[in-house]
Amino acid sequence: MHCNYAHKTGFSVRKQNIVYWEHTRFIKGRGYSCAKAGLKVSKPLRDEQQKYRKFDTRTDCLTCIYFNADKEGKNWEVTKFVEEHNHPLASEIDRHLLRSHRSISTIQASLLKNMTGMGIRTTDAYNFLADEVSGVENVGFCKSDAYNFVQRERRALIDSGDASSLSKVLQDRQSEKNMFSYDILTNKMNRLIGFLWTDGHRKIDYDCFGDVIVFNTTYRLNKYNLACAPFIVVNHHWQNIFVGGAFIATETIESFCWVFETFLRFVGGKQPTTIFTDQDQAMATAIERTFPTSRHLLCQWHISKKAPSKVPAFNNDKVVLSLFYYCMSKCDSEIEFEKCWSDMVSRGNLEDNRWLRDLYKVRMR
Repeated sequence: MHCNYAHKTGFSVRKQNIVYWEHTRFIKGRGYSCAKAGLKVSKPLRDEQQKYRKFDTRTDCLTCIYFNADKEGKNWEVTKFVEEHNHPLASEIDRHLLRSHRSISTIQASLLKNMTGMGIRTTDAYNFLADEVSGVENVGFCKSDAYNFVQRERRALIDSGDASSLSKVLQDRQSEKNMFSYDILTNKMNRLIGFLWTDGHRKIDYDCFGDVIVFNTTYRLNKYNLACAPFIVVNHHWQNIFVGGAFIATETIESFCWVFETFLRFVGGKQPTTIFTDQDQAMATAIERTFPTSRHLLCQWHISKKAPSKVPAFNNDKVVLSLFYYCMSKCDSEIEFEKCWSDMVSRGNLEDNRWLRDLYKVRMR
């Protein structure tokens, strides 16, 4: 409703913070402001950075609207409404360019993908959509949005030229080294969406030190957004050893199953005794299917890194955060862990935090 009002008036909307009823996930209140609200904090820039500095479009506009709801979320009321703007509003012919009112529908996304996939230029595909709805003002998004969408889709697929070059490099490496192994994963359109490799030295290292492995997909390639998935073991000098790696386009159960099954085939079917991963359900399901005899544990480093963003109370109360870290690494018994966890949840009012509840369910890992 407010977005429709903003569009007809000629300004873009920005969401403000949501307030919840205490100890629940029911919304108590939320607000919207003009996109030009506030001012950016100026930071000193080096001389060479000055020419790349973006123009600040904010004007500290005070226009806003706030709503409050009852605990059932059935009745809402406006508690604050400021109508006056301190900047010119968009004219009727320019309102379709307002950022908060632009979006690409599922049908439009499918058309853009199919047309550009057949070699049609993005600008021509956009013009076709505009002609279908009698003008660019009725499309629902601008041409730059179309270019950004197409680029994101293309980054998700490996170009045929790069795929051919990669395949040749892997084939050459295999012909040079008899124990070099690799495999490539393709989709229904025969496009490369993943690959995995290892060699003789890595296989020997895995055979010696592969009782415990660490597997994660923390990092990605910039160009194609492929997830980097290395297999890491620790040798007798406490050094991290790379024993195989994969790049995959999607982090699904099927893609992880392919990675694990392929790696298992390359190393002679030897399953690790223990495998450490991050807190990913698709990965956990794939491990259950492909490594049925392995013990699956969660990496504390990944959990600790995610915790502050998942539990806001950790940023506001150092005692609650210290209790969490104590639960993670210092409890010597299950009884001590349960007591410490209970104290943390009670002090931080975290009974309804979904991330902590899910973490507690897999505490044995």
